[in-house]
Amino acid sequence: MFFSSPAWDSVVYWALDLETGGLDAKRDPIIAVGMLPIRGGRVRLGEGYRTLVRPADGRPIDPDSVHAHQLVWGEVKDAPPIAEVLPEVDRRLGEGVLLVHHKAIDVAFLKDAYRRCGLKWPSPTVVDTVDLLVRLARKAHLAQPELPADPPALNLSAAREAHGLPPYQAHDALTDALATAELFLVLRHALRARTLRELR
Repeated sequence: MFFSSPAWDSVVYWALDLETGGLDAKRDPIIAVGMLPIRGGRVRLGEGYRTLVRPADGRPIDPDSVHAHQLVWGEVKDAPPIAEVLPEVDRRLGEGVLLVHHKAIDVAFLKDAYRRCGLKWPSPTVVDTVDLLVRLARKAHLAQPELPADPPALNLSAAREAHGLPPYQAHDALTDALATAELFLVLRHALRARTLRELR
């Protein structure tokens, strides 16, 4: 039996990006959070949320990660800890779908932060633009199997460029959340997805 799925634009998507002090969710801290919603198929810039995060438990910022996000200890030492930030994230996630670019990283860091703070992970529906890029490439190959099946560009900036979107300065949490939201809207249109189920 098939269960109905809501129309894609009838749900709220919260595009989220994290800047982290490395790539290991068990070891490295979250140092910035950016979120903004898509309501009725439109990005709502005025509802954006951004904050730096002070690393807890003495977690260091990996020097290699500084090359990407340009955030050092002096910039985050007076920021709120993740325990104060998560309620803001949680409130937004409770409203709709979590939209990310590369869920393997962002969701892993969020789950670990919830666990460390003694909070229950809300298990939101997750839509990942990386999954949509792969799906679109597969669809294009099926439509023209005689052409070589080149892998899609999965880096956020490269994917945006490949789909005609303007470049943004990378590795600012709110800007990357916006970049993800815009890419999502382009991919949704290209895939002709009409329901949320078609985007998962």
